[in-house]
Amino acid sequence: MPTAIAVTAPDLVLPPADRHTPTAAVLHPPREQSLEDALAETYALVEAHGYVIALYPSSVPAAVHRRLHTVRSVLESDRIALLRLDLPPLAVAVLARQLRQLSACDFSPGVLGSATRLLAHYVHAGALLGSVSRLDRVPVGLREHAKSWMPGSQFAVLANPEPRLVRTTPGQTPEGPAFATQLVVARGQAPSEWVLRTLAPAWHVHSVQEAALPADSARWWGTGKLAEFAAAIPDTAILYQLVASVRRSECAWCGLELIGDRCAFCASPAAPDLPVLAPGGAP
Repeated sequence: MPTAIAVTAPDLVLPPADRHTPTAAVLHPPREQSLEDALAETYALVEAHGYVIALYPSSVPAAVHRRLHTVRSVLESDRIALLRLDLPPLAVAVLARQLRQLSACDFSPGVLGSATRLLAHYVHAGALLGSVSRLDRVPVGLREHAKSWMPGSQFAVLANPEPRLVRTTPGQTPEGPAFATQLVVARGQAPSEWVLRTLAPAWHVHSVQEAALPADSARWWGTGKLAEFAAAIPDTAILYQLVASVRRSECAWCGLELIGDRCAFCASPAAPDLPVLAPGGAP
């Protein structure tokens, strides 16, 4: 069985990219599931798949964050990776689907978990907002705050990979990806025509997919008047090449194979490269 990819809400599970893409497990919040049931469900997931990688946005309620760590602690399992991401909810869903695609490949759990940070750099995530007065996750100037009170104002806000905020005036769009992407759009209480008719052509996306707006999106963006979007690489072969091209190392603490500078399962930093000594001890 492939490594299990888990999320914290059903609306973070996007339709599979193809028939080979597994679905994601949903780890339910405390209000929907007792601790006893959460322990049993997570234990069964680990036993069935060997390893579990759970992704969730940093905007989830504190009770959800505590429940995840409580379950991992009680089970005393080093086979559960809890990855709290400073990404908008729709971007987390897109990233989770990419990991689901790669979980069907031959990557080890350690490489798959540590690939999350790499893949996040290639996700362009943002939203069309009717107001930025309560937005605190992207820098907003006083001028934009003042203009957000004007009737009919709209702002295109990019949260990842680089924060950017522009007004939706003709010819103004945030800088987009320089590679082929699919744009996923989730309609909220704001019209999404600008995203479909202006942003998608400007970003030269290959396709557009509509999704349900995650329930946590309004809290992340500070308003319910939004249309959220995320552009990401959809092709499994390209994602595979991207991850496979990165040098691998072994976690000095838990022994898992990883890429990058930190293990996703034990959070231990990768061991620094040591110089090879010549005979006599000279480098």
